[in-house]
Amino acid sequence: MALEIHLKRILSAATAETVRSAVTVTLRHVQSGTGGKRKGGKRLTELLGAARFSAAQAEEWETVRALQDALYYTEGRLLRPDYEEKYRLHYLDRSPRDKLGLDSITRTVAMTNEFWCAEVERYLNSHPEAVVSDILEHIRKLGADAQFMQAPVEDPARYYIPRGIAERALWTERVLKNRVEVTDPAGSARRIVSSPEALAVLAADEDGLTVLRAAELQRRAARLRELRRLTEDATTTEHALQQELKGMYWIFGGHFIGEAQQRRLVPGDEVDIPLVRGDGSLHVVELKRAAGAKLVKEHRGSWVPRREVHDAVGQAINYLVGLDENRERILREFGVDTRRASALILIGHPLSQPEVDEADINEALRVHASHLNRVEVLTYKELIDSAERALALGDVI
Repeated sequence: MALEIHLKRILSAATAETVRSAVTVTLRHVQSGTGGKRKGGKRLTELLGAARFSAAQAEEWETVRALQDALYYTEGRLLRPDYEEKYRLHYLDRSPRDKLGLDSITRTVAMTNEFWCAEVERYLNSHPEAVVSDILEHIRKLGADAQFMQAPVEDPARYYIPRGIAERALWTERVLKNRVEVTDPAGSARRIVSSPEALAVLAADEDGLTVLRAAELQRRAARLRELRRLTEDATTTEHALQQELKGMYWIFGGHFIGEAQQRRLVPGDEVDIPLVRGDGSLHVVELKRAAGAKLVKEHRGSWVPRREVHDAVGQAINYLVGLDENRERILREFGVDTRRASALILIGHPLSQPEVDEADINEALRVHASHLNRVEVLTYKELIDSAERALALGDVI
């Protein structure tokens, strides 16, 4: 109804015939619903856009602005109370402002303020030593938990905010997002943590765990296929490879428990992928070009690494030197042990040198790396092949 009233006002204010015609068509569409209902849908959005374009061509800028707001309203980007207030569509414009809306906002603000004051008083009574930062953190956590408010059937007319549930929901969401292919991980996490029964079933049911494990294998296989496609494309940038590998720490083997949050541990150096082993030590992954990078050349009857490989190794060694020199500060500030840090360089693809046998390329890199203490060099294909073999054996860490 608000949109219909607004369109009638826009029609009465429009002067150009093309604009009036476009608005009229839009208004007729709204009024064409069956059973006295108003009609919307994608067609309404298209008609509003066409009317706005006609108004712009006629340079009727007030009409353009009004039609833009009408379009925002149909798309849900301008909420009805704001829409009605802005154009005074409530009560057919008999009142200068929405008194009921104003009273509602006033009561809401007052009751909200009273609620938080009472909550702070309760917290201070049980934590008299608390400082301002403690109170703010308590309020933030309570606000996050409030979105999971519950209304138990056995206690009508009362509502409860379960404490700490937001943190569990965030953890569950990350599990679903990173380990299972779920279209709406946040929504699924909300439903799971709000149901203790669902959590118990998920943790205890052996068949349920098997399903989750199978889903994870399928998700990882799909990601490996996409990574393989990118590495075989000569136009793929290092940044694109880094984005694709984000969260795929499992591809590097089961002795890694995740990725470190901080990539800039040493001033001036930012590692591509910082992995953390089970003992807390760091493993640096340096990414270089995949397809398009030639890796070896023939020297006195043998294949040896090209300059690109030597430069990458030098860069990795510089990273490790910087980590060694700053290990005490890094451990203190970030909780990451870099004393035993090592590095892996991912570079090139056998497709870039079809004249050289893939086994010869891998062997040349392996022999070169064997003379390095803490640096390993692999092609992207070798890494992906290894990960696919692990998945074929059902290896999910």
